[in-house]
Amino acid sequence: MNKSMLSGIVIGAIVATAGGAIAGYNALAPKTPTHADVVSVAEIKEDERTSRQVCQDVAVTRQKPVKDQHQIIGSVAGAVVGGVLGNQVGGGSGKKIATVAGAAAGGYAGNKTQEKLQANSTYTTIENRCETVYDTTTKVVGYQVDYRIGEEQGSVRMNEHPGKQIALTDGKLNLDTL
Repeated sequence: MNKSMLSGIVIGAIVATAGGAIAGYNALAPKTPTHADVVSVAEIKEDERTSRQVCQDVAVTRQKPVKDQHQIIGSVAGAVVGGVLGNQVGGGSGKKIATVAGAAAGGYAGNKTQEKLQANSTYTTIENRCETVYDTTTKVVGYQVDYRIGEEQGSVRMNEHPGKQIALTDGKLNLDTL
């Protein structure tokens, strides 16, 4: 055998032995996990109330303004009519008493008649009435995630759904990648 062949065999044996040793070490060495397995994910929800205006046209009945609050016109008109009618009854001094009594009764009746007419004097208008109503909506604000790294279990709150796995950096959760 020549020297170069012998050198090649020795170098080849050394390289093969070193390669086998490295492969064996890698196979037996503890591996650092690259991800955490997601065990469960629960949505974290919040209710949000928003207000809005609801308006509608409504018919409103109101009393017309009273021009004669003390019903003077009705009282005077009733007294005149009552006096005229009372004057038609009886004779002499009885006629005077009947005229006065008719005027008093007519004045009272005229007053009450005008009062009822004024109370029933109404008008209707349409008004726009608004009220505030509240709508409630539920939205997801985060996720409570239970995970497992090997035999170790943990829990973390996340802003986004993590999927089935969470990446690890140096054996710790890498939450920046989500």
